[in-house]
Amino acid sequence: MSRPAPYITAEGAAALQAELRYLWKEKRPDVTRRVSEAAAMGDRSENAEYIYGKKQLREIDRRIRYLSKRLDEVVIVDRRPSDETRAYFGAWVELENETGEEACWRIVGADEIDPSRNWISIDSPAARALVGKQPGDEIRIRGPEGDFYWELIAVSYSLPESPCP
Repeated sequence: MSRPAPYITAEGAAALQAELRYLWKEKRPDVTRRVSEAAAMGDRSENAEYIYGKKQLREIDRRIRYLSKRLDEVVIVDRRPSDETRAYFGAWVELENETGEEACWRIVGADEIDPSRNWISIDSPAARALVGKQPGDEIRIRGPEGDFYWELIAVSYSLPESPCP
């Protein structure tokens, strides 16, 4: 599997930085304190609080390492493209398929994917098919069940006024 594209929105980078700060400044010190208290209770081999706390610390440390490394790698895209009529990274796109079904997606970095908000990765087949397209263009998205065809209706680099379907 290829590495995800290094792009991230300014909001996405801020969210990763906030998570890193929370883990390092709040969560890890709290878990460390609880592990220390559990260790003071005696036999560590049968101390569930101690064992669970150590596991939590390993998970927190793993996430901290990942976030630190990822934040060093990412390229923050914080300005709009010169041609705002075409779909590029950070765009909200509105689409319609041949049955009239509508969809609205935002093209974001791999660290920002959020299906509940219809945010798709720049690395996804759908985003790759959309990049560089403009309203009126037909988009073919290849999927495991076959090809899907959509028409690009609108491109915006500001939060759409009407909620996406």
